[in-house]
Parts: sequence; structure tokens; C-alpha cells
Amino acid sequence: MSNEYKTPDLKSARMRKGEILHERFTLDEEFFNIGKNLKYRIQTYGCQGNEADSEMISGIFEAMGFIRSFDERDADIILLNTCAIRENAENRIWGEIGRLKSYQTKNPNLILGICGCMPQEEVVVNKILKSYPYVGLVFGTHNINELPKYLKDVFVNKKRVIKVHSYEGAIVEDIPKVRMQTHKAWVSIMYGCDEFCTYCVVPFTRGKERSRKKEEIIKEVRELVSQGYQEITLLGQNVNAYGKDFKDEDYKFGDLLYDLDKTGINRIRFTTSHPRDIDGKTITAFKDCKSVMPHLHLPVQSGSNEVLKKMNRGYTKELYLDVIERLKAVKPDISITTDIIVAFPYEEEKDFQETLDLVKKVGFEGAFTFIFSRRSGTPADKYPDIIPAEVQKERLLRLNKVINEGYLRGNKRFLGKTVKVLVDGFSKTDDTKLTGYSEHNKLVNFTGDETKIGKIVLVEVTDAKTWYLEGIEVK
Repeated sequence: MSNEYKTPDLKSARMRKGEILHERFTLDEEFFNIGKNLKYRIQTYGCQGNEADSEMISGIFEAMGFIRSFDERDADIILLNTCAIRENAENRIWGEIGRLKSYQTKNPNLILGICGCMPQEEVVVNKILKSYPYVGLVFGTHNINELPKYLKDVFVNKKRVIKVHSYEGAIVEDIPKVRMQTHKAWVSIMYGCDEFCTYCVVPFTRGKERSRKKEEIIKEVRELVSQGYQEITLLGQNVNAYGKDFKDEDYKFGDLLYDLDKTGINRIRFTTSHPRDIDGKTITAFKDCKSVMPHLHLPVQSGSNEVLKKMNRGYTKELYLDVIERLKAVKPDISITTDIIVAFPYEEEKDFQETLDLVKKVGFEGAFTFIFSRRSGTPADKYPDIIPAEVQKERLLRLNKVINEGYLRGNKRFLGKTVKVLVDGFSKTDDTKLTGYSEHNKLVNFTGDETKIGKIVLVEVTDAKTWYLEGIEVK
């Protein structure tokens, strides 16, 4: 097998220049039947953006004639779509690649591949080149549209392909998708991130902020409505920055929410938001747009202004609390969840107490909480280790205790009330019950039959647990 390499360069990935191109995907005839009698399998790790990417990758596979495999033992290509946001996520991938290698003993023609955020890191590609010669396909986040050529090179030309661009690719419309659900859909509205938080590798793995044209997004949502979809989640590393890169019109994220509300979609959610970039129109959309759900995930990361400055978050604790106050003024019952990093370098006990104070003032109804994880190439990777491991773990436990109290308190406010639930399927822990999410993004379990899957039903809440609600369907 010959080799074809293009590896990433962290210095190049820092660059933020050049025009963003908008293109349309077409599959040339030479690629139509390359996947005939072949099976593909994608394992997705990380955020909703990775899941949306996997839907496009699946769409390309199937357009080329590949069939999806539900059993890794009979797959002809296994592709890991990876996350790079934390060290533990990367370690998991290395372990999985090692495990999957055993299948090549039984099927020497099996192709193992890695795509997504990890390959956008220099250290990762260098490690693959040095220690993982059996990985035959590697590509990043900017060139999914070029996958047909890579698959031809791998399967027909018998090449080992490593193609990772340090510059952003074009925004490519019309890439086919295989949606993972029939009633809820991911809709990417922009790509990349320009925030450069000191702990985060995403600006390097996903490139600069670049927005899809509003007409393309609205068209995609209208098509989803015509297909019977009930809910969309708008995706971006920072959705509140949508439209900032437009040079020919003043059209921001709030404008998009108002326009999408007119498409007939029943539910609109979005992630991820940055506190500094939320404008007034986005806030009033929670009141004016019936399809915008009363839940916002708004990462705060810390309640200490000193730590926030070290993180390069671009806002203060006071600004964050002001945003929350404005949101609750227009939507008093809104549910707020967040992300918090504990034990960031330089965080002292007084800084941690500021975080606990903010958590209590906001009244978060859930949070993803993490101990700081170093990422190679980020400024924070050079910050000193000054917080002992036992202190890190102890702070996380103390934080989670307060967060869990907020979870339960947020759920208890719906006890005895009737909520609208979009039914996802049967509960993973009790196959006699259906499960889904309320408008406030509360997990609800209730007794019902499978004809309700994909529909919005009324459920009376009879019990409130820390992590979920239980109820009875209102006939």
C-alpha cells in the first residue's frame, strides 16, 4: 500500500485570514459504486458537532454504495470520529484503535480510520505515523467533502491516506446526510471558533468562525418540517457569533431564531452559547418565538473574575449574572444549565468559593463539571501545576453536591404539573416505559406504547428524581 500524507501544522491553524468559500457538494460518477458490497461503521465520540459530522460522513458512504454495519465484526471500514477537548477522550480513542486492530487479523482488508478533531492536532498525526501503521485513513474536520476521493484511494488505489488541512475548508452545502433520528435533527449553522479560551484546542481543530448563509439554513429546516421532524438543535462552537462574519448584511443569531420560528418547526434548541455574545434579540426570542424552548445551556466555566481572565473568557461574573437576569426577566421559568471547570491553574479556595456563590445565585438546573485537563498547544498547557490532585477531586465533589441539589430543585418545580414531552423511545433501564424530553429539557419517563415515539404528548408529572421526572400520559 502506498502513502499519501498531508499533516496539520498548529502554527498554520492559528491563522485567521482568507475569504470563506461557499460551495455545493456533488458526487462524480467515478465514485458511485466504489462501496458496492462493502460495509461501513462509524463510531462517534464527543459533542453534537461530531454527531452532525457523522451524519454527513454516513451520507457520503451510502451515496457511494456502502451499507451501514451494525456489527464491527463484518465491517470493511471502521471510522472513529473523534473528540479532542480532553485528554481522557483521546486516551479512549487510542485504546479503541488498539482493540480494533485484532479484527484486521481476521480480515486483512479491513480499513481502520480516524477523523474529526483529534487529527487536527500535530501530535496526534505524528503519533499515528510513528506508532499506528495499521490505521489506513486519517482526515480532519475541514475536508469531509473530499471523503469520496479518499475512499477511492483507500479501496481502489490501495493507498494509505492521511489528509488533514490546517486551513479551513469551504462551507459545503448539499452534502448528503443519514439522520440518526426521525423526529429530532442537528442543524449546523456555523463552524469554527474565534474565542481562544486558554484551555481549549477547538479553535485549532475547528478553525475560524464561519457562518452558513441564512437561506441554506432556512431551506434545510423547512425540508425537515416537511419530513415530519418535531425538533431541531442549531449547532455551532459559539452560535451567538453567527453572522459576525457576514460583510454584506447585518443579520445575527437572534434574527435567525425569529426566521426559523416561522418555518413551522415545533421546537428549536441551540448549543453552544457564549455569554459575552448573547444580544438582546436572542434574549427576547425566548419570549416572542413559540418554538424556542425555555432552556439554555450557557457555559460559565468559573465564578471567579481572576480565573475567567486567565481563561480568556472575555466576561466577568457580573456580566454573566446580568445576562441571566435579563433572560429571567423575559422568561421567568427558563431552565439554565452550564459547564464548569474546577482546579484551573491559579484557582485558589477563594476563587472556588466565588464559583459556588455564582452557582447558587443562578440556580442552575444541571451542569457538566470537569477537572481542568491540559491540551497540548494551548496557553494553559504552560500554566504551572499548583493544585494538588486531592484538592482538585475534593473541589469537584463539593461542586457536584451543589449542582445536584440544583438538578433536584429544578425537577421538583414540575411536580404535579403537565408537561409536553417529545418521545424519543423506550427507556434504557425500563422497557415498559417511554422516555423523552420536556420543553425545559427535563428527562421524563412514563408508561406508554411505541405509537407515541416521535410525537409530542402531554404527561402529568407524578414524581421528581434528581436526574429525571416520572409521570402519567394525559389522554
